[in-house]
Amino acid sequence: MPRTYKSFPRLYVEPGLSVGAMLEVGKDEANHLVNVLRLKEGDAVVAFNGRDGAWLGKLTHAGKKGATLELSLQVAHQTPPSDLWFGFAPLKVGRLDYLVQKATEMGAGTIQPVITRFTQGRTKRDKLESYTLEAAQQCEVLSLPLIAPEIGLAALLDGWRTTQGLRRLLFADEAAGSSSPVDQIAWLKGLPVGILIGPEGGFSDEERELLLGYDFVVPISLGPRILRADTAAVAALALVQAIIGDWR
Repeated sequence: MPRTYKSFPRLYVEPGLSVGAMLEVGKDEANHLVNVLRLKEGDAVVAFNGRDGAWLGKLTHAGKKGATLELSLQVAHQTPPSDLWFGFAPLKVGRLDYLVQKATEMGAGTIQPVITRFTQGRTKRDKLESYTLEAAQQCEVLSLPLIAPEIGLAALLDGWRTTQGLRRLLFADEAAGSSSPVDQIAWLKGLPVGILIGPEGGFSDEERELLLGYDFVVPISLGPRILRADTAAVAALALVQAIIGDWR
């Protein structure tokens, strides 16, 4: 997106975007624009919907119960969806939002909660989607990740070849030693990849044995230190993007 438009507030909308389109903004979003951001009629907003890029719009009506946005110019083309799959064991609410937001910012294309023995909580799909939208609005993400339904670890692995084909699954293995993960990741260049992060208590011995029994699973070390699950997620995503992903 040109720097000229980077300072404008961003707004996620559902309808299609095109020149001259008039978008009705709901009560909650209008309240944020008017009462939090202090926007008024005539002010500029950048709208996106995850499909049609980013568009410059002008508030033609701004009220507490609703607002209207008129689009005039496409300021960024739609980015292609990411192929990076990211699975995680749900965390407590205070850390869950951070983890999902960072996965969105780091370019995950699919985000899937995976239930393990030491999983600390469960997820609601609408809440996860709200976390991705918040990250997208703040960080100029145009292609929103898909939120896949919760699945148990055993079921995920059993159906992996059917649902994921040739995709390799990297998992952060605390028992893998402290060797560098660079070589383990580099040889996957050109292949679809997934990342799996366990819960705060780690994978159980039985789960680790189960994971290592599949030929598509690649254990990697994230170094000699004990990392929180959300920290491990950011570290693993950064490694993959830097070594074989879109940071190259």
